[in-house]
Amino acid sequence: MREFIERMRERGLVTDIEDEVSVDMEAPQISSRTDKLVFFHKIGGARAVMNLTATRTALSLALGIEEKNIVRKLAGAKYDGRIVTEGTLSAKKPDLSRIPIMHHFPKDAGKYLTSGIVFSRYDGVENASIHRMLVLDDHRVAARLVEGRHTHVMLGKALANGEKLPVAVTIGTHPAVTFASCTRVPNGMELGFAAELMGGELTVRRCTNGVLVPEAEVILEGYIGGELTDEGPFVDITGTYDPVRRQPVIEFTSMHIRPDFIYHGILPGGDEHKILMGCPYEPKIYQAVAGVTQVKDVVLTKGGCGYLHAVIQIKKSTQGDAKNAIMAAFAAHTSLKHVVVVDEDINPGDPNEVEYAIATRVSGDRDVLVITGVRGSSLDPCQLEDGTNVKVGVDATMILGREDDFRRATW
Repeated sequence: MREFIERMRERGLVTDIEDEVSVDMEAPQISSRTDKLVFFHKIGGARAVMNLTATRTALSLALGIEEKNIVRKLAGAKYDGRIVTEGTLSAKKPDLSRIPIMHHFPKDAGKYLTSGIVFSRYDGVENASIHRMLVLDDHRVAARLVEGRHTHVMLGKALANGEKLPVAVTIGTHPAVTFASCTRVPNGMELGFAAELMGGELTVRRCTNGVLVPEAEVILEGYIGGELTDEGPFVDITGTYDPVRRQPVIEFTSMHIRPDFIYHGILPGGDEHKILMGCPYEPKIYQAVAGVTQVKDVVLTKGGCGYLHAVIQIKKSTQGDAKNAIMAAFAAHTSLKHVVVVDEDINPGDPNEVEYAIATRVSGDRDVLVITGVRGSSLDPCQLEDGTNVKVGVDATMILGREDDFRRATW
């Protein structure tokens, strides 16, 4: 992570804050005003960064992939990087009070770890994913484990066998590893994907509980058992408060921390949160749409919370291609709410271009597809009581054979 920060600094993409800053909403407010990487030199007796990968430019630098090629390149990932294990970590007593964990919004339940990657291992399978964690005391947190996701499934297997799930949480990890942990990959392939993104190889160390972890500023070891506690409210990707739920408790048994560590915090609902929530789904949508038509690009938009809205650029060969692309996208990313399909001459990353396509190429009775009673995102405030939602697809492409009527004048 430190090497990445310096590469960002060399490009003028870092804002240094030398004054003392509070973890109680002040640092989150500062980070919300910019998409530059913000480096806090004095915060809670330590140092911290926010907005580590808050732009596609930063993500491009982290992954070593040209910005315009990110989606296409990731769509061809093989998850086959080499994992090299070097040694075992030594155990030290955990103390979360040493870390400048932040309170982000007034109605949040308390201080939340937002960038921690939860590595878990059970029955020979290793998983990595980010979970928000509410600090309960100096060695326990409540983790939001989404039902049906891999960590939740692994915990269920461990508890069914009368065991606890061993975990390790890394904070301040290389952003390529963080990105890999946010991506839906085949079970147990997150570390292989991270290694692939890191150039083909990733060095890890074994924790005392058997879990493998990459290099990080802070590493917390522990277990998830059967204890549940209230978690929330917490601001999630839509910028609205997620409700209180009963969630599992992680009890940390040891901590490994660099003497001059740099904490990484992710602003809930901020630009980095949107990048890490949305960009990992773009290659998945790209692959699905490629099965029905010639896809050029996919963008999950910032205005759509980086998660709920997709713009898909295609090259049509038949008049029904755009609607097929819409249905493929909804199937690939079930949390999608609205999809707009555009032609090659429309930049899917430019909201003005997309709106222009909707204004000049859409007839509401012919080009708008409305699907009711389908599964959507639990984060969407519009979700109905039965858990379903309404999805809308918009074919904002030119009518084949009438392109000259729609094509813009150029010099």
